[in-house]
Amino acid sequence: MANNEQPYDPYIPSGRGTPGPNAQHEGNDRTAALQAQIDDTVNVMRQNIQRTEERGGRIDQIEESTNKLQFRAQEFKRGSNKLRKRLHWKNVRMTIYIVLGLIVIAIIIGLIVHFVKK
Repeated sequence: MANNEQPYDPYIPSGRGTPGPNAQHEGNDRTAALQAQIDDTVNVMRQNIQRTEERGGRIDQIEESTNKLQFRAQEFKRGSNKLRKRLHWKNVRMTIYIVLGLIVIAIIIGLIVHFVKK
C-alpha cells in the first residue's frame, strides 16, 4: 500500500477514494431528496389515515341509521298487524250485524205475513 492511498472505508463508495467537497454536496442532495420522499410518503399516509377515520365515522353513522330503520320497521310491522286484526274484527262484527239485521227483518216479514193471512 502506498502512503498516498487511503485505507478501505466501507462507507465510502468504491472507485472514488476520498470524497471531495462535491461528494459531500451530492450526499446532502441525495439526503434531501430522500427526506422529501419520506415526507411525501408520511403526508400520504396521514391522508390515508384521516380518510379511513372519516370512512369509519360514516360507517358508524350508516350502522346507526340502519339500526333505527330496523327498529322502525319492526314497530311498523307490529302496528300494521294490530291494525289488520282490528279491521278484521270490525269486519266480522259488521257481518254479524248484517246477518242479525237480515234475521230480524225476516222474522218481522214472517210475522206480518202470518198475521195478515189470519
